[in-house]
Amino acid sequence: MSRTNLTLFDSALMGPAIVASFKKLAPQTQLRNPVMFVVYVGSILTTLLYFQALVGKGEASAGFILAISVWLWFTVLFANFAEALAEGRSKAQAESLRALKQTVSAKKLEANSKSRGALSNWSATPASNLRKGDVVLVEAGDVIPVDGEVIEGVASVDESAITGESAPVIRESGGDFSAVTGGTRILSDWLVVRVSVNPGEAFLDRMISMVESAKRQKTPNEIALTILLVALTIVFLLVTVTLLPFSLFSVAAAKFGTPITITVLVALLVCLIPTTIGALLSAIGVAGMSRMMQANVIATSGRAVEAAGDVDVLLLDKTGTITLGNRQASAFIPAPGITEQQLADVAQLASLADETPEGRSIVVLAKQRFNIREREMNSLHATFVPFTAQTRMSGIDIGDAGKFRAIRKGSSEALKNYMTELGQPFPAEVAHSVDDVARRGSTPLVVVDEGVVMGVVELKDIVKGGIKERFAELRRMGIKTVMITGDNRLTAASIAAEAGVDDFLAEATPEDKLKLIRSYQSEGRLVAMTGDGTNDAPALAQADVAVAMNSGTQAAKEAGNMVDLDSNPTKLLEIVEIGKQMLMTRGALSTFSIANDIAKYFAIIPAAFITTYPQLAALNVMRLASPSSAIMSAVIFNALIIVVLIPLALKGVRYRAVGAASLLRRNLLIYGLGGIVLPFIGIKLIDMILSVMHLV
Repeated sequence: MSRTNLTLFDSALMGPAIVASFKKLAPQTQLRNPVMFVVYVGSILTTLLYFQALVGKGEASAGFILAISVWLWFTVLFANFAEALAEGRSKAQAESLRALKQTVSAKKLEANSKSRGALSNWSATPASNLRKGDVVLVEAGDVIPVDGEVIEGVASVDESAITGESAPVIRESGGDFSAVTGGTRILSDWLVVRVSVNPGEAFLDRMISMVESAKRQKTPNEIALTILLVALTIVFLLVTVTLLPFSLFSVAAAKFGTPITITVLVALLVCLIPTTIGALLSAIGVAGMSRMMQANVIATSGRAVEAAGDVDVLLLDKTGTITLGNRQASAFIPAPGITEQQLADVAQLASLADETPEGRSIVVLAKQRFNIREREMNSLHATFVPFTAQTRMSGIDIGDAGKFRAIRKGSSEALKNYMTELGQPFPAEVAHSVDDVARRGSTPLVVVDEGVVMGVVELKDIVKGGIKERFAELRRMGIKTVMITGDNRLTAASIAAEAGVDDFLAEATPEDKLKLIRSYQSEGRLVAMTGDGTNDAPALAQADVAVAMNSGTQAAKEAGNMVDLDSNPTKLLEIVEIGKQMLMTRGALSTFSIANDIAKYFAIIPAAFITTYPQLAALNVMRLASPSSAIMSAVIFNALIIVVLIPLALKGVRYRAVGAASLLRRNLLIYGLGGIVLPFIGIKLIDMILSVMHLV
């Protein structure tokens, strides 16, 4: 997919976000955030008090009330701006997806037509008129009109408009690679496609809907945190409300001082409640989905992103995730009397026309080990023998028809039968080597030259570089990794040990996967897995985080709660990191928000009640210039800190693979201690500026 490259404060987002900040001042919008709604009501109240002061009936000077009112409105607007900026990034991503939608004319076949041979039966039909079950013909150069299932043909498809990957992919009828996506283009050959969706239900439509739905779907943890913030707000609201009668009583009893004003009480309340995290909580959730989108993963909701952060069991397919996906030649094991170089030379000859990854790896290994390179094949009069399912071997015939040298490579069983047909024995030592290779979990290929068994080429699954270290990081985070494979237990155990996974499931069937997921979930664990086939759909539907490959079947994509547009199985590790990062960001800013209230207590409480209780002057540890300056400085800092933290909320704190205890200590040290110290410095600086400029 063409990613939308937007910086945190991109000019394309700033204008709409500022406008949206004012639109979000509507009461029904503010009610969705209880903490900021209290600030919103306080802003309205102080504004009314200002107008009352203008007619000479104010409780304090009109200028002071106006300043407090303005900064309270700024606090609300800054909170709106943070959410609008996060939503703006998601909307920009949705617009980039919407731009991929194009009106195309489809070659609709007659109801009974299922093949390219019925060309005369197709009619030009707008893609918007196609319905589920319709059959269309798509040829080289055509844009696939809508999502569908290939029922005949095989073709190379350019999916870069969706995935961002330039390399074409093969789509064919049957199997797990039959699904095609509307908006992609056929590069060669042709396909007959059965439409699988109605208008508005296509994958691109769902992607746009998913991105736009990022506006607000609160996750369980976010709801729990909101409840905590509301509870704190209610407590401080009750405390603040009771302070006015106490102040009135104290002044009346002591016959000294003046009671606290409503304006100051509102300022006190706003500074006491957790406005910082309340203002940024929504933006953090939206930004989490946006970061997932930047990783080319579509999440159905913020709930899925959050679940990724809570995952403690990862189920990973072996092929393509833990291993490179294709077996690679790793060793030449010669027969008695044959040197390793002789075996490598013959094996390379047998593989020169083999375009499979395994065949190419044999050629490369021979080059690396023995520098066996250029060959003049024309002078050899070579004829290549392709692999077939019947013979289960391939090779090369060198020489003229009357006299040629036959070189073959293939499975041990196929080569045993071949040697029997030639009337030649199969060496026991080679049979022993075949068994040893199989026991190591590798695949043995036997090589024969002119009726002589040359030895064995060992093909093994190559574990991806760095994957073991990543699994170690996950282990430090308390996440268990489980490899799933259809291989036998011996092979699975060998790969699992090399990759460093915690456990494995061998000879896995769809039922086995489903049973394993339910077993972990019954222990209270959250499970994540990837899949691309129809046989993966039941397990994907059961998993807490289910990442379907975009290249997979429609059933897999519908069963998952995330779709990886790159179809990269290792993306699951990145998804977990993004989810963890969102939770870490929320925890860090929550810690900071609660901690920075401490400084505001020391700033505003002595200033608010010094006229009622002069003894509170001892708490003015920052030596702020005056009560009004102290109150104003705390309110201004309370508003500005939201703006300062917006980049952190949108970008997220730096991801670290650490355990919960280490993460808690780090949060307390950086964001807890920082949240205590920074407000003291900030409020003092603002107070000094206000004093120098004689603004209070």
